[in-house]
Amino acid sequence: MASLAIRERERSQDPRVDGILERLLSLYPRSIDLDMGRLLGLLGKLGNPHQRLAPVLHVAGTNGKGSTCAFARAVAEAAGLRTQVYTSPHLIDFNERIRLSDGLVSHQRLAETLETVERVNAGAAITVFEVITAAAFVLFAEDPADLCILEVGLGGRGDATNVIERPAASAITSISIDHRDFLGDSLTGIAGEKAGIIKSGVPVVTGAQKPEVLDVFIQRAAERGTTLLARGRDWTVAPGPEGLDYHDQHGPLSLPWPPLAGPHQYDNAGIAVAALRLSGLMIPDRAFEQGIGRAEWAGRMQRLGGPLAARLPAGWELWLDGAHNPGAGVALAAHLATWTDRPLHLVIGMKQGKDAAEFLKPLLPFAASVWAVAEPGQHLALPVAEVVTASGGVARPGGRVAETLAALRAEEGGGPPARVLICGSLYLAGALLRQG
Repeated sequence: MASLAIRERERSQDPRVDGILERLLSLYPRSIDLDMGRLLGLLGKLGNPHQRLAPVLHVAGTNGKGSTCAFARAVAEAAGLRTQVYTSPHLIDFNERIRLSDGLVSHQRLAETLETVERVNAGAAITVFEVITAAAFVLFAEDPADLCILEVGLGGRGDATNVIERPAASAITSISIDHRDFLGDSLTGIAGEKAGIIKSGVPVVTGAQKPEVLDVFIQRAAERGTTLLARGRDWTVAPGPEGLDYHDQHGPLSLPWPPLAGPHQYDNAGIAVAALRLSGLMIPDRAFEQGIGRAEWAGRMQRLGGPLAARLPAGWELWLDGAHNPGAGVALAAHLATWTDRPLHLVIGMKQGKDAAEFLKPLLPFAASVWAVAEPGQHLALPVAEVVTASGGVARPGGRVAETLAALRAEEGGGPPARVLICGSLYLAGALLRQG
């Protein structure tokens, strides 16, 4: 439980938030329990704020949820819509999880809202994520907005965000094996959990999926009597001469290259566009064209500067990505295949419980060297020796990231300019971004 507390309250700038989350951890023995009953009871005591939200875009999936939310937010804001966003986990500061129509929730307001929720809950069994979600709904209900974007925390069917009965539209991003303890180790089983967000009469969009996964979504949409739009069947997105060429039943769009790097982001951008076009919101074509080019999402193929980059030789590039499961490894490898202009060095830090070997397998062929790291402040970091083992002995023990970059400079600094990619864990990404 202590490790969970460290993770959940990491870098909160209001000590009241720390205290509330510590107390909440004692109310329920499990940090994750996919059952909406506890939250529905609490929301009822709070006056059902989840029933007073702006039109909701509900986003589930294994990989790409956060990026899809970022694209949707950028488009909505380009259209002048007041937009709220709920995502998890945070990378640097706890309040990153809740964005109101005028920006991230203030630390003071977040603490006050959590105190209210804690008081109303009155010591009843509840998970921390359920309380955070309740607080988000209270804040959103008090904040006039035109669109509320909700990212599913885990799964879909029993996730706390799934108390929303009728979103304006739903979206399901790429499905992969992850969170085996809660979702199982079968793609169709995981797809069934994610498909739990599909509601009767609510249109749903999905991107590129394996056939057996798409079959699950098609069947669930048919059972719910709702419209499913699938990439390649109902909408398309593909690179063109000057950007992305998008097309669906509403007509074509010429979109700019997304600032989020990697071909997998074409899928995420397309999902966001398709879902917003189905939502019933009035969004002009120019907003899609402007918004896709403005999207920002920290820790996803992010080029780093600052003190860490300064440890590398002049002319080298330092990149950071939070990819951490087998599906994300495949998507990341597709991007690495385009990096042919200079040597690539991988710096890998994983979280315990992740399939490190399967994550690394598609990446190793692109690496001139591989280094295993575990950073202080990295939640449940997989020991360096276990990362080395997962790499089949290819990775070298690097210790901390700063030490690894210094070692690379000493060994490779006299050679041609190279590129370093740090990946394997969102918690590693957060630990590094907090260093500035």
